[in-house]
Amino acid sequence: MDTFIPSILLPDGVTVGHAGNSVTGCTAVLCKGGAVAGADVRGGAPGTRETDLLHNDKAMEKINAVVLSGGSAYGLEAACGVMHYLREKGEGFCMGEKVVPIVCSAVLYDLNGPDYNYPDIAMGRAAAENAAADNIPFGKVGAGTGATVGKIRGLDFCDQGGIGAATVGTPQLFVTAIVAVNALGDVTDSRTGKIIAGAHDNAGGFLDTEGCVLSGNFARLLYGNTTIGCILTNAKLTKVQANKLAAIGHNGLARSVRPVHTDHDGDTLFALAKGEATCEFSALQVMAVEAVSRAVASAVLRREG
Repeated sequence: MDTFIPSILLPDGVTVGHAGNSVTGCTAVLCKGGAVAGADVRGGAPGTRETDLLHNDKAMEKINAVVLSGGSAYGLEAACGVMHYLREKGEGFCMGEKVVPIVCSAVLYDLNGPDYNYPDIAMGRAAAENAAADNIPFGKVGAGTGATVGKIRGLDFCDQGGIGAATVGTPQLFVTAIVAVNALGDVTDSRTGKIIAGAHDNAGGFLDTEGCVLSGNFARLLYGNTTIGCILTNAKLTKVQANKLAAIGHNGLARSVRPVHTDHDGDTLFALAKGEATCEFSALQVMAVEAVSRAVASAVLRREG
């Protein structure tokens, strides 16, 4: 079967929207009627919201949205804007007469300017209002607006990051990954190992961050990092399987970001399942790894937007 579809596919009822300004932004993934969800946090410096709720021993089975945001921990505020939007639509967990939308979130660090410019409630709401099922832009938009990669020598020698997406599968059964890439490490081609975005040397070539760390010949490690994303599938999954899908998706990051999951990254992946398609779960895991890897490459190759 054809394993790569140039335009991304979304499960029925799932929409994606971006909002931002010239330096930062956020991306909202909305799930009408809710979706079975899981999450896996690997980086040493994460900023997250409602990830504990997704643990297999917790009661909540479905969530209403995932928000990927810039702004470091300040950017978690954007999730409140999405929450307000969903409440007005009647989307959420009902407690008597009250509706509580379940909105999970993860943030990346892009506070690189002189001001505290971060996605707020208004920006989060705007992302929700912009959500669509097709013709979704990627690159330097939404959560990828302020993203950079390869920061071992600081911002003067790094490359631009961004937010990318890729679908693996067919319209009948697919996995789509949406990833905002703001890594400390370099981004590589998963097949050749060649660096395609990252830290530069004085001559303008790629420095090879991983090689520098291994040799001990590096200047500094900066904290302004983190790669965050969401894996979507139209397969019917349990909460346990959704958590496994989020976990194995990090293999896609490991294929494409070097080094990855450092103490200076807060790498986090969510997984959302909304649909009735069935397949061997191991096959779906393989698809997820490939989708994440391709989405990472897409984020930097399309960074000009």
